[in-house]
Amino acid sequence: MIENQERFNQAIALFDAANGEDPNQDQGRPKELLYAERMTEMLQRFRPDASEAVQLAVRAQHIRRWTVPRSSYPMTKEGYYAWRTGLYKIRADTAGELMRQAGYDDAMIEQVKKAVGKRALKVNPDTQLLEDTADLVFIEHYMLAFAAGKPDYDEEKWLEIVRKTWKKMSDAAHAFALSGKLKLPEPLVPLITKAISG
Repeated sequence: MIENQERFNQAIALFDAANGEDPNQDQGRPKELLYAERMTEMLQRFRPDASEAVQLAVRAQHIRRWTVPRSSYPMTKEGYYAWRTGLYKIRADTAGELMRQAGYDDAMIEQVKKAVGKRALKVNPDTQLLEDTADLVFIEHYMLAFAAGKPDYDEEKWLEIVRKTWKKMSDAAHAFALSGKLKLPEPLVPLITKAISG
C-alpha cells in the first residue's frame, strides 16, 4: 500500500535518473537502471504485497554503484569486504537523500536505508526481503554471465557460490526459486540442484 503515490513516483523517478547516469551499458541501456527495473519486476512476482519501504529499497539497491569501482580498494578478500561494506553505506545515504527530496520523513528514510544498507539481515524483514529479491534477480539474470566470466572456477568453487547465495535466502525465496516461477539458467540447473541438495 503506497501512502502517497505522487511522492512515491517522484522518489522512483529520482532513483531512476541517478541510475540512468550509469556509463556502463547492458542490452543498450544504463546497467544499473536495468538492474533496478529487474529488482522491481522480481519483487512484484515474488512478493506483490511488499511494503512501500521495500519497494523503494529494491529500486535503490545498486544506486550509483559504478561511482565506487572495485579497483578503488585493495584486490584482496579484506579489500572486497571493505568495498562492499562501503558501498552499502553510500547507496543507503544516496537513497535517503533522494527520498528526502521527494518529501519522505525521517522514519521512512531510515527504514529504507536500513534495508539498502543490508543491516540486520535475517532479523529485519525488509532487509531479508531485499536480499531475497537480489538473490532471485542474480540467479535469473546474472548467474550465467557471471559463470561465463569465471572459466577458471572448478565445480567445487561453483557449488560454494551457489550454496552461499542459497544460504542468504529465506525459506519463502527457496520455495519461489524451485516453484517454476523463476527462470533458472538452464546450463546451470544441474549444478544448482547438486548445490542445494548436497
